[in-house]
Amino acid sequence: MANHKATKKDVRQASKRRDRNRYNGKTTRNAIRDLKATTDKKVAGKELSEVVSMIDKLAKTGVIHKNKAANLKSKLTKKVNALA
Repeated sequence: MANHKATKKDVRQASKRRDRNRYNGKTTRNAIRDLKATTDKKVAGKELSEVVSMIDKLAKTGVIHKNKAANLKSKLTKKVNALA
């Protein structure tokens, strides 16, 4: 690492962004896991909108690819619609 002020600042910023991205990604993965485990259609429908919003935010900030986000949303929607 160079000893320039700007480089040190960039390292600090990258660390903050990495921590934030890891937290948001992990939180979203946990929400997806909980949604998949839900068996009540009414509860799953409510949770789905929240999870889809979280996935969209990850895609918008570049944590996950937009196609991966679309695939996740599609699969979750199918699963919720298949609940009796």
